[in-house]
Amino acid sequence: MGKAGVTSLLIGAYAALDGQGAFGGNISGGTAWATPPDNWIYGSEYGGEAHANALATSIEATNAFFNEKWKADYAGVSRCNAVLRVVNKASDMTDAEKNNVIGQARFLRGYFYFDLKKMFNMVPWIDETMTDYKQPNDKDIWPNVMANFKFGMDNMPENQKDAASANKWAAAAFLAKSYLDQHKYAEAKALFDQVIASGKTAKGLAYDLNPEFEDNYRPEKELTSPEALFSVEMSANVGNGTIATANQGSMLNFPINSPFRCCGNFMPSFDLVNSFRTNPATGLPYLDEYNANAIKSDQGILSTQPFTPDAGTVDPRLDWTAGRRGLPFKDWGLMPGQAWIRNQSATGPYVNLKNIYWKATSDKYYDGISWAPGSAINYIVIGFADVLLMAAEAEAQLGNLDKAQTYVNRVRNRAANPAGFLYKYVDEAKPEAGFSKNPAANYKVAPYPTGTFATGGKDFALKAIYFERKLELAMQGHRFFDLVRWGNADKMLNSYYAYESKLVTEAIGMSFIPNKNEYYPIPQA
Repeated sequence: MGKAGVTSLLIGAYAALDGQGAFGGNISGGTAWATPPDNWIYGSEYGGEAHANALATSIEATNAFFNEKWKADYAGVSRCNAVLRVVNKASDMTDAEKNNVIGQARFLRGYFYFDLKKMFNMVPWIDETMTDYKQPNDKDIWPNVMANFKFGMDNMPENQKDAASANKWAAAAFLAKSYLDQHKYAEAKALFDQVIASGKTAKGLAYDLNPEFEDNYRPEKELTSPEALFSVEMSANVGNGTIATANQGSMLNFPINSPFRCCGNFMPSFDLVNSFRTNPATGLPYLDEYNANAIKSDQGILSTQPFTPDAGTVDPRLDWTAGRRGLPFKDWGLMPGQAWIRNQSATGPYVNLKNIYWKATSDKYYDGISWAPGSAINYIVIGFADVLLMAAEAEAQLGNLDKAQTYVNRVRNRAANPAGFLYKYVDEAKPEAGFSKNPAANYKVAPYPTGTFATGGKDFALKAIYFERKLELAMQGHRFFDLVRWGNADKMLNSYYAYESKLVTEAIGMSFIPNKNEYYPIPQA
Protein backbone atom coordinates (compact mmCIF):
# COMPACT_ATOMS: atom_id res chain seq x y z
CA MET A 1 0.00 0.00 0.00
CA GLY A 2 1.26 3.46 -0.90
CA LYS A 3 0.78 6.97 0.42
CA ALA A 4 -2.67 7.36 -1.15
CA GLY A 5 -3.96 4.23 0.56
CA VAL A 6 -2.49 5.21 3.92
CA THR A 7 -4.04 8.66 3.60
CA SER A 8 -7.44 7.12 2.85
CA LEU A 9 -7.21 4.92 5.94
CA LEU A 10 -6.24 7.92 8.08
CA ILE A 11 -9.19 9.90 6.75
CA GLY A 12 -11.38 6.95 7.73
CA ALA A 13 -10.03 7.15 11.28
CA TYR A 14 -10.89 10.85 11.45
CA ALA A 15 -14.33 10.09 10.01
CA ALA A 16 -15.02 7.82 12.98
CA LEU A 17 -14.86 10.81 15.34
CA ASP A 18 -18.49 11.74 14.75
CA GLY A 19 -19.64 8.15 15.22
CA GLN A 20 -21.67 8.25 12.04
CA GLY A 21 -21.84 5.94 9.05
CA ALA A 22 -21.93 7.20 5.49
CA PHE A 23 -25.54 6.19 4.86
CA GLY A 24 -27.38 7.01 8.07
CA GLY A 25 -27.22 5.59 11.56
CA ASN A 26 -23.95 5.25 13.42
CA ILE A 27 -20.86 3.43 12.21
CA SER A 28 -21.92 0.36 14.15
CA GLY A 29 -25.35 0.23 12.57
CA GLY A 30 -27.46 1.65 15.40
CA THR A 31 -29.29 4.94 15.82
CA ALA A 32 -27.34 8.06 14.91
CA TRP A 33 -27.98 9.82 18.22
CA ALA A 34 -26.46 7.00 20.28
CA THR A 35 -22.97 8.02 19.18
CA PRO A 36 -22.81 11.84 19.08
CA PRO A 37 -19.34 13.36 19.43
CA ASP A 38 -20.51 15.66 22.23
CA ASN A 39 -21.87 12.70 24.26
CA TRP A 40 -25.04 14.69 24.87
CA ILE A 41 -26.92 11.58 25.95
CA TYR A 42 -24.27 10.48 28.42
CA GLY A 43 -22.33 13.53 29.58
CA SER A 44 -24.80 16.31 30.27
CA GLU A 45 -27.77 17.06 32.46
CA TYR A 46 -30.93 15.10 31.77
CA GLY A 47 -31.85 17.45 28.97
CA GLY A 48 -34.90 15.58 27.74
CA GLU A 49 -33.20 12.43 26.47
CA ALA A 50 -35.89 10.24 27.99
CA HIS A 51 -35.19 7.50 25.49
CA ALA A 52 -31.82 6.83 27.14
CA ASN A 53 -32.41 7.99 30.72
CA ALA A 54 -28.63 7.90 30.92
CA LEU A 55 -28.20 9.50 34.32
CA ALA A 56 -30.71 7.34 36.15
CA THR A 57 -29.48 4.54 38.39
CA SER A 58 -31.58 1.88 36.69
CA ILE A 59 -29.28 1.52 33.69
CA GLU A 60 -28.75 -2.06 32.62
CA ALA A 61 -25.76 -3.50 30.79
CA THR A 62 -28.20 -4.56 28.06
CA ASN A 63 -29.05 -0.93 27.22
CA ALA A 64 -28.66 -0.69 23.44
CA PHE A 65 -27.38 2.88 23.55
CA PHE A 66 -24.31 1.91 25.53
CA ASN A 67 -23.65 -1.02 23.24
CA GLU A 68 -23.75 1.27 20.22
CA LYS A 69 -21.47 3.82 21.87
CA TRP A 70 -19.02 1.06 22.83
CA LYS A 71 -18.96 -0.33 19.30
CA ALA A 72 -18.55 3.11 17.72
CA ASP A 73 -15.50 3.94 19.84
CA TYR A 74 -13.93 0.57 19.18
CA ALA A 75 -14.65 1.02 15.47
CA GLY A 76 -12.56 4.17 15.73
CA VAL A 77 -9.81 2.22 17.49
CA SER A 78 -9.93 -0.41 14.74
CA ARG A 79 -9.51 2.20 12.03
CA CYS A 80 -6.50 3.68 13.81
CA ASN A 81 -4.96 0.23 14.16
CA ALA A 82 -5.49 -0.35 10.45
CA VAL A 83 -3.42 2.74 9.69
CA LEU A 84 -0.65 1.68 12.05
CA ARG A 85 -0.40 -1.80 10.52
CA VAL A 86 0.40 -0.54 7.02
CA VAL A 87 1.99 2.89 7.23
CA ASN A 88 5.57 1.65 7.48
CA LYS A 89 5.07 -0.45 4.35
CA ALA A 90 4.45 2.60 2.16
CA SER A 91 7.57 2.97 0.03
CA ASP A 92 6.56 6.37 -1.36
CA MET A 93 6.48 8.13 2.03
CA THR A 94 9.36 9.85 3.79
CA ASP A 95 10.18 9.02 7.40
CA ALA A 96 8.83 12.41 8.46
CA GLU A 97 5.54 11.74 6.66
CA LYS A 98 5.27 8.31 8.25
CA ASN A 99 5.93 9.68 11.74
CA ASN A 100 3.28 12.35 11.23
CA VAL A 101 0.70 9.76 10.14
CA ILE A 102 1.64 7.45 13.01
CA GLY A 103 1.41 10.38 15.40
CA GLN A 104 -2.07 11.27 14.15
CA ALA A 105 -3.28 7.67 14.26
CA ARG A 106 -1.96 7.17 17.78
CA PHE A 107 -3.44 10.48 18.91
CA LEU A 108 -6.83 9.49 17.51
CA ARG A 109 -6.58 6.06 19.11
CA GLY A 110 -5.74 7.76 22.39
CA TYR A 111 -8.83 9.92 22.02
CA PHE A 112 -11.16 6.97 21.36
CA TYR A 113 -9.75 5.15 24.38
CA PHE A 114 -9.98 8.36 26.45
CA ASP A 115 -13.68 8.43 25.61
CA LEU A 116 -14.08 4.77 26.58
CA LYS A 117 -12.11 5.32 29.79
CA LYS A 118 -14.20 8.22 31.01
CA MET A 119 -17.44 6.38 30.24
CA PHE A 120 -16.72 2.76 31.19
CA ASN A 121 -13.43 2.95 33.16
CA MET A 122 -11.94 -0.55 32.88
CA VAL A 123 -11.96 -1.49 29.20
CA PRO A 124 -9.90 -3.89 27.05
CA TRP A 125 -6.84 -2.47 25.29
CA ILE A 126 -6.47 -3.62 21.69
CA ASP A 127 -3.70 -2.28 19.48
CA GLU A 128 -2.25 -2.96 16.03
CA THR A 129 -0.03 -5.80 17.27
CA MET A 130 -2.94 -7.98 18.39
CA THR A 131 -4.85 -10.56 16.41
CA ASP A 132 -6.90 -11.92 19.31
CA TYR A 133 -9.51 -9.28 20.05
CA LYS A 134 -10.93 -11.07 23.08
CA GLN A 135 -8.81 -9.19 25.59
CA PRO A 136 -9.50 -8.84 29.34
CA ASN A 137 -10.35 -5.55 30.99
CA ASP A 138 -8.33 -6.16 34.16
CA LYS A 139 -5.75 -3.40 33.62
CA ASP A 140 -6.06 0.36 33.87
CA ILE A 141 -5.50 1.76 30.38
CA TRP A 142 -4.38 5.25 31.48
CA PRO A 143 -0.68 4.47 30.78
CA ASN A 144 -1.56 3.33 27.25
CA VAL A 145 -3.76 6.36 26.59
CA MET A 146 -1.09 8.78 27.78
CA ALA A 147 1.63 6.99 25.80
CA ASN A 148 -0.41 7.54 22.65
CA PHE A 149 -0.92 11.23 23.38
CA LYS A 150 2.78 11.60 24.25
CA PHE A 151 3.80 9.97 20.98
CA GLY A 152 1.47 12.28 19.08
CA MET A 153 2.89 15.32 20.87
CA ASP A 154 6.47 14.27 20.08
CA ASN A 155 5.94 13.20 16.47
CA MET A 156 3.22 15.36 14.95
CA PRO A 157 4.34 18.74 13.62
CA GLU A 158 2.95 22.06 14.78
CA ASN A 159 1.64 22.89 11.31
CA GLN A 160 -0.46 20.56 9.19
CA LYS A 161 -1.61 20.87 5.59
CA ASP A 162 -5.21 20.29 6.62
CA ALA A 163 -6.64 22.68 9.21
CA ALA A 164 -8.79 19.85 10.59
CA SER A 165 -5.82 17.59 11.35
CA ALA A 166 -4.56 17.13 14.87
CA ASN A 167 -1.17 18.63 15.66
CA LYS A 168 1.36 18.32 18.47
CA TRP A 169 -0.43 20.89 20.63
CA ALA A 170 -3.78 19.09 20.48
CA ALA A 171 -1.98 15.99 21.73
CA ALA A 172 -0.25 18.00 24.47
CA ALA A 173 -3.60 19.38 25.65
CA PHE A 174 -5.13 15.91 25.82
CA LEU A 175 -2.11 14.59 27.68
CA ALA A 176 -2.54 17.42 30.17
CA LYS A 177 -6.24 16.63 30.50
CA SER A 178 -5.36 12.98 31.13
CA TYR A 179 -3.09 14.02 33.99
CA LEU A 180 -5.80 16.30 35.36
CA ASP A 181 -8.35 13.49 35.33
CA GLN A 182 -5.92 11.44 37.44
CA HIS A 183 -5.35 14.37 39.83
CA LYS A 184 -1.70 14.67 38.80
CA TYR A 185 -1.80 18.44 38.98
CA ALA A 186 1.90 19.28 38.69
CA GLU A 187 2.24 17.23 35.51
CA ALA A 188 -0.95 18.76 34.10
CA LYS A 189 0.20 22.29 34.94
CA ALA A 190 3.55 21.84 33.20
CA LEU A 191 1.83 20.88 29.96
CA PHE A 192 -0.91 23.48 30.21
CA ASP A 193 1.79 26.13 30.68
CA GLN A 194 3.33 25.08 27.36
CA VAL A 195 0.02 24.92 25.51
CA ILE A 196 -1.10 28.35 26.74
CA ALA A 197 2.23 30.07 26.12
CA SER A 198 3.29 28.45 22.86
CA GLY A 199 0.43 26.43 21.38
CA LYS A 200 -0.78 27.05 17.85
CA THR A 201 -3.49 25.70 15.58
CA ALA A 202 -2.62 23.40 12.70
CA LYS A 203 -2.57 26.50 10.50
CA GLY A 204 -0.15 28.39 12.74
CA LEU A 205 -2.49 30.68 14.70
CA ALA A 206 -1.44 31.22 18.31
CA TYR A 207 -4.11 29.84 20.63
CA ASP A 208 -6.42 32.53 21.96
CA LEU A 209 -10.06 33.18 22.73
CA ASN A 210 -12.24 34.39 19.91
CA PRO A 211 -13.37 37.99 20.49
CA GLU A 212 -17.00 36.87 20.95
CA PHE A 213 -18.44 33.81 22.68
CA GLU A 214 -20.80 33.03 19.79
CA ASP A 215 -17.90 32.96 17.30
CA ASN A 216 -17.27 29.36 18.38
CA TYR A 217 -20.61 28.25 16.95
CA ARG A 218 -20.47 30.00 13.56
CA PRO A 219 -19.15 27.74 10.77
CA GLU A 220 -17.96 30.67 8.67
CA LYS A 221 -15.43 31.54 11.40
CA GLU A 222 -14.09 28.06 12.06
CA LEU A 223 -11.14 28.10 9.66
CA THR A 224 -9.75 31.32 11.15
CA SER A 225 -10.54 30.55 14.78
CA PRO A 226 -7.60 30.53 17.21
CA GLU A 227 -9.75 28.87 19.88
CA ALA A 228 -10.34 25.31 18.66
CA LEU A 229 -7.47 22.98 19.55
CA PHE A 230 -9.25 19.94 18.15
CA SER A 231 -12.69 19.64 16.61
CA VAL A 232 -14.91 17.08 14.97
CA GLU A 233 -15.45 18.57 11.53
CA MET A 234 -19.00 18.84 10.20
CA SER A 235 -20.17 19.68 6.70
CA ALA A 236 -23.57 20.14 5.09
CA ASN A 237 -24.95 19.31 1.67
CA VAL A 238 -22.12 17.04 0.56
CA GLY A 239 -24.34 15.12 -1.86
CA ASN A 240 -24.30 11.68 -0.26
CA GLY A 241 -28.05 11.57 0.33
CA THR A 242 -27.81 11.74 4.14
CA ILE A 243 -26.86 14.20 6.88
CA ALA A 244 -24.16 11.84 8.17
CA THR A 245 -21.48 14.52 7.87
CA ALA A 246 -23.74 17.28 9.23
CA ASN A 247 -23.70 16.56 12.96
CA GLN A 248 -26.20 13.75 12.58
CA GLY A 249 -25.67 12.70 16.20
CA SER A 250 -27.51 15.85 17.30
CA MET A 251 -30.36 15.58 14.81
CA LEU A 252 -32.93 15.24 17.62
CA ASN A 253 -31.84 18.39 19.43
CA PHE A 254 -33.64 21.18 17.62
CA PRO A 255 -36.87 22.83 18.84
CA ILE A 256 -39.98 20.98 17.80
CA ASN A 257 -42.72 22.69 15.74
CA SER A 258 -40.10 25.20 14.61
CA PRO A 259 -38.30 26.00 11.35
CA PHE A 260 -35.88 23.23 12.40
CA ARG A 261 -38.67 20.61 12.55
CA CYS A 262 -37.29 18.07 15.04
CA CYS A 263 -37.29 16.89 17.78
CA GLY A 264 -37.19 18.75 21.09
CA ASN A 265 -34.54 16.77 22.99
CA PHE A 266 -31.50 17.90 25.01
CA MET A 267 -33.00 21.01 26.58
CA PRO A 268 -31.30 23.30 29.10
CA SER A 269 -32.54 22.74 32.64
CA PHE A 270 -33.84 25.26 35.16
CA ASP A 271 -30.70 24.70 37.24
CA LEU A 272 -28.45 25.51 34.29
CA VAL A 273 -30.32 28.63 33.23
CA ASN A 274 -30.49 29.92 36.80
CA SER A 275 -26.71 29.54 37.02
CA PHE A 276 -26.35 32.48 34.64
CA ARG A 277 -27.95 34.88 37.13
CA THR A 278 -25.43 37.52 38.24
CA ASN A 279 -25.24 39.83 41.22
CA PRO A 280 -26.51 43.23 40.03
CA ALA A 281 -23.87 45.05 42.05
CA THR A 282 -20.80 42.98 41.16
CA GLY A 283 -21.60 41.12 37.95
CA LEU A 284 -20.37 37.91 39.61
CA PRO A 285 -22.29 34.63 39.71
CA TYR A 286 -24.17 33.26 42.69
CA LEU A 287 -22.00 30.21 43.31
CA ASP A 288 -24.41 28.72 45.86
CA GLU A 289 -27.65 30.69 45.76
CA TYR A 290 -28.35 30.76 42.04
CA ASN A 291 -31.57 28.75 42.31
CA ALA A 292 -32.72 31.04 45.11
CA ASN A 293 -32.32 33.85 42.57
CA ALA A 294 -34.12 31.98 39.80
CA ILE A 295 -34.61 33.48 36.37
CA LYS A 296 -38.25 34.10 35.49
CA SER A 297 -39.56 31.64 32.91
CA ASP A 298 -42.72 30.98 30.92
CA GLN A 299 -43.20 27.50 32.39
CA GLY A 300 -46.89 26.63 32.16
CA ILE A 301 -47.74 29.69 30.06
CA LEU A 302 -49.13 29.17 26.57
CA SER A 303 -47.46 30.94 23.68
CA THR A 304 -50.77 32.72 23.05
CA GLN A 305 -50.74 34.16 26.57
CA PRO A 306 -48.75 37.27 27.53
CA PHE A 307 -45.29 36.92 29.07
CA THR A 308 -42.61 39.43 29.98
CA PRO A 309 -39.04 38.08 30.17
CA ASP A 310 -36.92 38.35 33.29
CA ALA A 311 -35.54 41.84 33.92
CA GLY A 312 -32.75 40.93 36.35
CA THR A 313 -29.06 40.85 35.57
CA VAL A 314 -27.71 37.81 33.76
CA ASP A 315 -24.48 36.61 32.18
CA PRO A 316 -24.72 37.29 28.42
CA ARG A 317 -23.52 33.77 27.63
CA LEU A 318 -26.98 32.61 28.71
CA ASP A 319 -28.68 33.85 25.56
CA TRP A 320 -26.19 32.11 23.27
CA THR A 321 -26.73 28.88 25.24
CA ALA A 322 -30.45 28.63 26.01
CA GLY A 323 -33.35 29.96 23.98
CA ARG A 324 -35.77 31.92 26.20
CA ARG A 325 -39.23 33.09 25.32
CA GLY A 326 -39.45 36.66 24.09
CA LEU A 327 -35.78 37.02 23.17
CA PRO A 328 -34.18 36.86 19.71
CA PHE A 329 -33.42 33.29 18.67
CA LYS A 330 -30.35 34.24 16.67
CA ASP A 331 -31.82 35.70 13.46
CA TRP A 332 -34.88 33.44 13.34
CA GLY A 333 -37.26 35.72 15.24
CA LEU A 334 -38.39 35.85 18.85
CA MET A 335 -38.43 32.49 20.61
CA PRO A 336 -42.19 31.82 21.03
CA GLY A 337 -42.03 29.70 24.17
CA GLN A 338 -44.24 26.67 24.76
CA ALA A 339 -45.09 26.29 21.05
CA TRP A 340 -41.52 25.09 20.47
CA ILE A 341 -41.44 22.71 23.44
CA ARG A 342 -42.45 19.08 23.16
CA ASN A 343 -43.68 18.86 26.76
CA GLN A 344 -42.94 21.74 29.13
CA SER A 345 -44.12 19.87 32.20
CA ALA A 346 -41.59 17.14 31.49
CA THR A 347 -38.47 19.09 30.54
CA GLY A 348 -39.01 22.80 31.08
CA PRO A 349 -39.31 25.92 28.91
CA TYR A 350 -35.83 26.30 27.39
CA VAL A 351 -34.24 25.07 24.16
CA ASN A 352 -30.64 24.52 23.14
CA LEU A 353 -29.00 27.31 21.15
CA LYS A 354 -25.42 26.18 20.61
CA ASN A 355 -26.43 23.75 17.86
CA ILE A 356 -28.56 26.30 15.98
CA TYR A 357 -27.30 27.60 12.65
CA TRP A 358 -28.05 31.15 11.51
CA LYS A 359 -30.85 31.70 9.01
CA ALA A 360 -28.72 34.13 6.99
CA THR A 361 -26.16 31.41 6.24
CA SER A 362 -28.47 28.39 6.26
CA ASP A 363 -27.97 27.88 2.53
CA LYS A 364 -24.38 26.86 3.32
CA TYR A 365 -24.52 25.38 6.80
CA TYR A 366 -27.93 23.70 7.06
CA ASP A 367 -28.64 20.27 5.62
CA GLY A 368 -32.33 19.47 5.19
CA ILE A 369 -32.12 16.28 3.18
CA SER A 370 -33.25 14.09 6.09
CA TRP A 371 -36.40 14.02 8.22
CA ALA A 372 -34.41 15.87 10.89
CA PRO A 373 -31.94 18.68 10.23
CA GLY A 374 -28.18 18.66 10.15
CA SER A 375 -25.73 21.51 10.45
CA ALA A 376 -22.11 22.27 9.63
CA ILE A 377 -21.32 23.57 13.13
CA ASN A 378 -18.17 21.77 14.29
CA TYR A 379 -18.07 20.11 17.67
CA ILE A 380 -15.09 21.53 19.57
CA VAL A 381 -13.66 18.56 21.44
CA ILE A 382 -11.16 20.72 23.29
CA GLY A 383 -11.02 24.50 23.03
CA PHE A 384 -8.85 27.24 24.49
CA ALA A 385 -11.43 28.34 27.08
CA ASP A 386 -11.61 24.71 28.20
CA VAL A 387 -7.80 24.65 28.46
CA LEU A 388 -7.69 27.90 30.46
CA LEU A 389 -10.22 26.59 32.95
CA MET A 390 -8.50 23.21 33.28
CA ALA A 391 -5.21 25.06 33.82
CA ALA A 392 -6.93 27.19 36.47
CA GLU A 393 -8.09 24.00 38.17
CA ALA A 394 -4.54 22.61 38.24
CA GLU A 395 -3.13 25.91 39.53
CA ALA A 396 -5.72 26.13 42.30
CA GLN A 397 -5.09 22.56 43.38
CA LEU A 398 -1.39 23.46 43.64
CA GLY A 399 -2.14 26.60 45.67
CA ASN A 400 -1.42 29.12 42.89
CA LEU A 401 -4.65 31.02 43.41
CA ASP A 402 -3.73 34.31 41.73
CA LYS A 403 -2.68 32.47 38.56
CA ALA A 404 -5.91 30.46 38.65
CA GLN A 405 -7.92 33.68 38.92
CA THR A 406 -6.06 35.18 35.97
CA TYR A 407 -7.12 32.28 33.78
CA VAL A 408 -10.75 32.45 34.92
CA ASN A 409 -10.87 36.20 34.38
CA ARG A 410 -9.55 35.79 30.87
CA VAL A 411 -12.68 33.76 30.10
CA ARG A 412 -14.98 36.16 31.97
CA ASN A 413 -13.51 39.21 30.26
CA ARG A 414 -14.43 37.73 26.90
CA ALA A 415 -17.97 37.17 28.17
CA ALA A 416 -18.11 40.83 29.24
CA ASN A 417 -17.30 42.12 25.75
CA PRO A 418 -20.41 44.10 24.70
CA ALA A 419 -19.77 43.19 21.07
CA GLY A 420 -20.65 39.63 22.03
CA PHE A 421 -24.00 40.41 23.66
CA LEU A 422 -27.31 39.43 22.09
CA TYR A 423 -29.19 42.52 20.94
CA LYS A 424 -32.82 43.24 20.19
CA TYR A 425 -34.01 43.27 16.60
CA VAL A 426 -34.38 46.55 14.76
CA ASP A 427 -37.85 45.30 13.87
CA GLU A 428 -39.27 42.27 15.71
CA ALA A 429 -41.57 41.57 12.78
CA LYS A 430 -38.58 41.48 10.41
CA PRO A 431 -35.61 39.82 12.13
CA GLU A 432 -33.78 39.73 8.81
CA ALA A 433 -33.43 43.53 9.13
CA GLY A 434 -30.76 42.96 11.75
CA PHE A 435 -30.04 43.87 15.33
CA SER A 436 -30.32 47.18 17.13
CA LYS A 437 -27.89 48.66 19.65
CA ASN A 438 -30.15 47.71 22.57
CA PRO A 439 -29.17 44.57 24.54
CA ALA A 440 -31.82 41.86 24.51
CA ALA A 441 -31.61 41.45 28.29
CA ASN A 442 -30.05 43.07 31.35
CA TYR A 443 -26.50 41.82 30.89
CA LYS A 444 -23.92 42.28 33.60
CA VAL A 445 -20.81 40.14 33.99
CA ALA A 446 -17.45 41.10 35.43
CA PRO A 447 -14.08 39.54 36.29
CA TYR A 448 -13.28 38.61 39.86
CA PRO A 449 -11.61 41.58 41.63
CA THR A 450 -7.88 41.30 42.28
CA GLY A 451 -7.11 38.96 45.15
CA THR A 452 -10.57 37.37 45.36
CA PHE A 453 -9.31 33.80 45.02
CA ALA A 454 -6.39 34.35 47.40
CA THR A 455 -8.68 35.87 50.01
CA GLY A 456 -11.37 33.22 49.59
CA GLY A 457 -8.89 30.35 49.72
CA LYS A 458 -8.45 27.17 47.74
CA ASP A 459 -11.97 25.79 48.27
CA PHE A 460 -13.57 29.03 47.11
CA ALA A 461 -11.26 29.24 44.11
CA LEU A 462 -12.11 25.71 43.02
CA LYS A 463 -15.83 26.36 43.45
CA ALA A 464 -15.55 29.43 41.21
CA ILE A 465 -13.53 27.52 38.60
CA TYR A 466 -15.99 24.64 38.58
CA PHE A 467 -18.88 27.07 38.19
CA GLU A 468 -17.16 28.87 35.33
CA ARG A 469 -16.84 25.58 33.46
CA LYS A 470 -20.56 25.04 33.97
CA LEU A 471 -21.30 28.39 32.33
CA GLU A 472 -18.71 28.44 29.56
CA LEU A 473 -19.06 24.82 28.43
CA ALA A 474 -22.79 24.29 29.02
CA MET A 475 -24.58 21.89 26.66
CA GLN A 476 -21.29 20.52 25.31
CA GLY A 477 -21.18 17.16 27.07
CA HIS A 478 -18.58 17.99 29.74
CA ARG A 479 -20.62 18.44 32.90
CA PHE A 480 -21.11 14.87 34.14
CA PHE A 481 -17.49 13.91 33.53
CA ASP A 482 -16.29 17.08 35.26
CA LEU A 483 -18.35 16.21 38.34
CA VAL A 484 -16.84 12.73 38.42
CA ARG A 485 -13.31 14.16 38.21
CA TRP A 486 -14.03 16.58 41.03
CA GLY A 487 -15.45 13.86 43.24
CA ASN A 488 -18.67 15.75 43.94
CA ALA A 489 -21.07 14.04 41.52
CA ASP A 490 -23.04 12.57 44.43
CA LYS A 491 -23.66 15.92 46.11
CA MET A 492 -24.20 17.97 42.98
CA LEU A 493 -26.38 15.57 41.01
CA ASN A 494 -28.64 14.57 43.87
CA SER A 495 -29.11 18.23 44.75
CA TYR A 496 -29.82 18.90 41.09
CA TYR A 497 -32.40 16.11 40.86
CA ALA A 498 -34.09 17.28 44.07
CA TYR A 499 -34.49 20.79 42.69
CA GLU A 500 -35.49 19.85 39.15
CA SER A 501 -37.98 17.19 40.25
CA LYS A 502 -40.09 19.94 41.82
CA LEU A 503 -40.34 21.64 38.44
CA VAL A 504 -40.32 18.94 35.76
CA THR A 505 -41.47 15.34 35.71
CA GLU A 506 -38.40 14.14 33.79
CA ALA A 507 -36.24 14.43 36.92
CA ILE A 508 -38.60 12.57 39.26
CA GLY A 509 -37.09 9.37 40.58
CA MET A 510 -33.56 10.10 39.41
CA SER A 511 -30.68 9.73 41.83
CA PHE A 512 -26.94 9.18 41.87
CA ILE A 513 -25.31 6.37 43.84
CA PRO A 514 -21.67 7.07 44.73
CA ASN A 515 -19.06 4.44 43.89
CA LYS A 516 -21.44 3.01 41.32
CA ASN A 517 -22.80 5.62 38.93
CA GLU A 518 -19.51 7.35 38.14
CA TYR A 519 -19.18 4.96 35.21
CA TYR A 520 -21.60 3.23 32.92
CA PRO A 521 -21.93 -0.56 32.76
CA ILE A 522 -19.91 -2.33 30.12
CA PRO A 523 -22.55 -3.35 27.57
CA GLN A 524 -23.56 -6.95 27.16
CA ALA A 525 -24.55 -7.47 23.55
